[in-house]
Amino acid sequence: MAEVEDFRDAVAGVLDGLWPAAVDVPTADGTKVAEAAAQQGWFELGPEGAADYLVAAVRTLGRRACPLPLADAYVAARLLPEHADAIGAGGLRPAVVVDPATTLLVVDDAGTTSHVLVVDSSAATAVLHEIEEAAEVDGLARPAWRRITRGRVVAERPVTPVEVADAVAVLRLATAARAVAAAGRAHELAVEHAKVRRQFGKSIGGFGAVQQRVAACQVDLSASEALVDEAVEALLAARPDAPLAAALAARHARTAAERVLAGAQHTLGAVGFFEEHEAAWLFRRVHTDLTHLGHGGLDDRRTDGVAGRLLAGEDLPHFHLGERAEAFRAEVRELLGRHTTAAGYDVEGLRREMDDQALFALGWPAEHGGRPASVEEQVVLHEEMKYAGGPVDRAMSATMLIGHSLLRHGTPEQKAQFLPLLHAGRMAFCLGYSEPEAGSDLASLRTRAVRDGDDWMIDGQKLWTTRGHTASHVWLAVRTDPDATPRHAGITIFLLPMDTPGITVQQHVALSGEISCTVFYDAVRVPDSMRVGEVHGGWKVITDALTAERVVMGGVAATLRRHYDEMLAVLRGRDEVDALDRDRVAWAGARLQAARALVLRATRSMDGSGDARIAGPMAAVLSGDLAEELGRTCLDVLGPEAALAGRYDDAIRVAPMYVIGGGTNDIQRGIIARGLGLPRE
Repeated sequence: MAEVEDFRDAVAGVLDGLWPAAVDVPTADGTKVAEAAAQQGWFELGPEGAADYLVAAVRTLGRRACPLPLADAYVAARLLPEHADAIGAGGLRPAVVVDPATTLLVVDDAGTTSHVLVVDSSAATAVLHEIEEAAEVDGLARPAWRRITRGRVVAERPVTPVEVADAVAVLRLATAARAVAAAGRAHELAVEHAKVRRQFGKSIGGFGAVQQRVAACQVDLSASEALVDEAVEALLAARPDAPLAAALAARHARTAAERVLAGAQHTLGAVGFFEEHEAAWLFRRVHTDLTHLGHGGLDDRRTDGVAGRLLAGEDLPHFHLGERAEAFRAEVRELLGRHTTAAGYDVEGLRREMDDQALFALGWPAEHGGRPASVEEQVVLHEEMKYAGGPVDRAMSATMLIGHSLLRHGTPEQKAQFLPLLHAGRMAFCLGYSEPEAGSDLASLRTRAVRDGDDWMIDGQKLWTTRGHTASHVWLAVRTDPDATPRHAGITIFLLPMDTPGITVQQHVALSGEISCTVFYDAVRVPDSMRVGEVHGGWKVITDALTAERVVMGGVAATLRRHYDEMLAVLRGRDEVDALDRDRVAWAGARLQAARALVLRATRSMDGSGDARIAGPMAAVLSGDLAEELGRTCLDVLGPEAALAGRYDDAIRVAPMYVIGGGTNDIQRGIIARGLGLPRE
């Protein structure tokens, strides 16, 4: 990784003197850039299979709206190894065209290419021609596209379907990476503009509409970047699913890059509409690249695109989390297999074996019966259990949401009482957080706890307490200092039995069919021994518990993956799927893969690395939005039979909760905006 970053910086250093920024498109000399690229060895990446270096360079070029055809050289050198040296030295500078529809070819090459390599998948050939004539085509692209005429054949060879698939994968991925990088640069400019541009007496970055738009763009941008990174990893590992991974990245970029760019233009306003600003040139670059991704040999709607591959039987690419985690995945699947019955699962048998194997105690200390486990292994367990339908869902939630907080903040007596229950998967708890005036804004809670000798008297009301009617205990957040500044400083956590006198439970049926409760606390007396953590120190206990939600989010993505796979199974049995539904399938698949990638990033950032502050909110926003989109997609694509199949009906009815629960997506986008440096609204 460090070497790739050094290479990226070296590419940027060369471009600083030749193509400094997007505004230099009209005056920059592509030929000089190509000469420098040859001197620096940029055209020598193909024979090495250095897809990571290629994408690093292409991203740097994209930020400057420079279409130097590095990916074309990469592909040509791999398909024509006998010409690799000439390509690497810059003496032979090819453009690559896949399955041209006409004899007239249009290339996007900054005026630098000397040859064109035509890859014909039907004829299974790759033919290298000299360029006989070339004429610039006035239009959207800057530098202008060139319409070329093929000349003398220099080389010709047969190509296998695998070689064609790999070539298309690299070209798709590089084009997507360049478009996303150009859109990302426009987004950066828009964020900085929002910080300093003032209207109506304040920074426009403080307006709610701007914050929501900027955050939405950041989610789309990060999701596309993550998919490009995952596809690079697949290419480097020579995985069979690498072409599908690249197609998913390209399909996502085709929509996301356009949305990110449009959001940037709207934030920049008139400033970004004129050619003195980078955004105007980045606009041309993004839309030029997206045109390539939507037509010709790179078109995702071809049979080798996302929908074509998935409907033919391929599965969404697997995220390899390391040998240890993948070995653990196999272990969990075997465990589930042992307890599968005709009716579903033997839940009690599964629970007992998970207790025996300490699977409810992953990452706990040995003295509490824990089992050493990495974050990746915890993600694997949640993914596999949720994909299986959540047979021990409540026990998994308990150990993640309160188990780790008890380990950090619980007293020896609390640990002795509750950790064995959590370890055995038999802790039936509910969360007492939300109130009539405190939903996403948890720091505004009003339920009071007043000290009375060795006890506390609790009065207040909690809303939307899921499973409160069957819980044995409640993890309750109360205010113990009404005058605390900031507000979250006066909160304390208690863990108390739900049958404590003074607690009244009122049930409500949610849209999903789930029971959620309003819980009234009227003069509820509890001993101080039920307090978890320090008095007024509840916010730390809460945030420690919520940190584990990033692992739980992996389970949300796995649930959506199960719905998606079931939809694919139905569609694969049909004689034909129309073009509109195929694109819906492709977009939903790309979004799902992006959500999985962002959840993984968020989980790995729990140690504070990377974009830790916004990684979790971004994953939550995308997962919530996807839940609603996927539910609708299933109904649109499958029709009435989906509404009759309970799982799809359930999926769309529960989807709004993924957007609302745990802090609404609007609130999460506000957190993202502030993480990017925008002021509070």
